[in-house]
Amino acid sequence: MADEHKHAESSPAVEVVERESLMEKLSEKIHHKGDSSSSDDENEKKPSSSSSPRSLKSKVYRLFGRERPVHKVLGGGKPADIFMWKNKKMSGGVIGGATVAWVLFELMEYHLLTLLCHVMIVALAVLFLWSNATMFIHKSPPKIPEVHIPEEPLLQLASGLRIEINRGFSSLHEIASGRDIKKFLSAIFGLWVLSILGGCCSFLTLAYIALVLLFTVPLIYDKYEDKIDPYGEKAMAELKKQYAVFDAKVLSKIPRGPLKNKKKD
Repeated sequence: MADEHKHAESSPAVEVVERESLMEKLSEKIHHKGDSSSSDDENEKKPSSSSSPRSLKSKVYRLFGRERPVHKVLGGGKPADIFMWKNKKMSGGVIGGATVAWVLFELMEYHLLTLLCHVMIVALAVLFLWSNATMFIHKSPPKIPEVHIPEEPLLQLASGLRIEINRGFSSLHEIASGRDIKKFLSAIFGLWVLSILGGCCSFLTLAYIALVLLFTVPLIYDKYEDKIDPYGEKAMAELKKQYAVFDAKVLSKIPRGPLKNKKKD
């Protein structure tokens, strides 16, 4: 009886100890799960935080909806390297030659045919005298290289020009067909601006200005695009707003062409 009484008194104490141990184990498991879940949350937050700059970059406005670098927009390769001053000697040579030609033909009013004839006269006279003078001074005559125009680059140039000319003709056909009033107004505005510029300066001066802009504007924009794009975004938003007002008041009242009506049907 005494043993049974002792066993009955010790059993509640054992149960209390077991319950405490179970509670400790449960608390440890809960704490471990909390740590793992918090670490998982941190791991999930890390890629989102790292990807947030990318998403912000992708949402940054680029002028004219550009998604590629300026070098790729210009076509890439050697022509883009020249326009972006990657090859400074070649770029400087092109700008220098264009400047000399503009000064000769525009400022000095030198005619192209006269210039070519004078250059050929001087070159032929110098080579002729040099070739005959070598007989008296006992030196080897000058080696005059034979010039041949390669066929493949000429065909590539002709093919590229043909593609661009056909693309321009198709754009003019689409504008004249009355399919897109926005393109029509853009073409009219562009031709009107060119007519004003053509009245102010000659074609050679206009071509020289366009060449200088081509060698300077892309380079400046590529260097300061993060500062220029916000201003471009504001300007484009204002233009879209004004165009929406003009469209609602004027363009919507103009009858569409037959091809546009067929597409809507």
